Amino acid sequence: MELAEIRTYPIKSTKGIPRPSAQVLPWGLEGDRRWAVVDPMGEVIWGGEHPRLLSVSAVETPEGGLRVSAKGMGELKVPPATGDWIPMGSSALPRGAVLAHADAHEWFTRLLGKPARLVRLDDPGDRAITGEQGGLWDGPLLLVSRSSLRRLDDWIAEGAMERQEHPLDPLDIARFRPNAVIDGAEPFAEDAWTSVRIGEIDFRVSELCDRCVATVWDPATQERGAEPLRTLARHRRWDGKTWFGIRLVPRNLGELRVGDEVRPGWTARERPG
Repeated sequence: MELAEIRTYPIKSTKGIPRPSAQVLPWGLEGDRRWAVVDPMGEVIWGGEHPRLLSVSAVETPEGGLRVSAKGMGELKVPPATGDWIPMGSSALPRGAVLAHADAHEWFTRLLGKPARLVRLDDPGDRAITGEQGGLWDGPLLLVSRSSLRRLDDWIAEGAMERQEHPLDPLDIARFRPNAVIDGAEPFAEDAWTSVRIGEIDFRVSELCDRCVATVWDPATQERGAEPLRTLARHRRWDGKTWFGIRLVPRNLGELRVGDEVRPGWTARERPG
């Protein structure tokens, strides 16, 4: 098995950036979801409810700012965030963040058609996630498997045939917003892992990843469909949720590189479901 792709998301709910390598920090990959778009109450605006965010490309600059673009919008250059510290609107989110430049608020307000502000998490250790440090996201690092996606595509095709529907194209793995994509495992073998070593980095598997409505939006077109949640609900539903991928917590720090060997560990527990 090998690490086939690495992706980071400079702004939560925007496009992933493919990377040949990435530094692993205590709270996840360097530069991953350190920024977010929030409403006037400090609540994070996410792609499941506002899919136009999924069309946004954001790249960090060497100075610590961003270059942001989206279809129909001019490019936005965001300097390093040095504005006021603001409280966030939910106890599940960091206690505070730093406001970006006012131009960024205006740009995202136009993009979304509602008041919005861009903020940066100043201290990634400001929030605990399942007992670990974290940033503006749902867990330190998300891993998915290409073979699991291929099995899901097969199930979707079988369901379409049963319903006498036109078969869909294979799903873009970007729907699942992974940080690490592996290849060479058996489909859904990752369900049973309790640990995994990627290159020289050891990770603990903290939990399986339950999937939300954000996955039904096509990241390329921002069009909504029934998949993959319809098929996941048929084949991968237990405890009232649907599941795809696993969340990892680093045990040591270093660099991940595309092509790194992936070596899982597990105990005698049974696969969930």
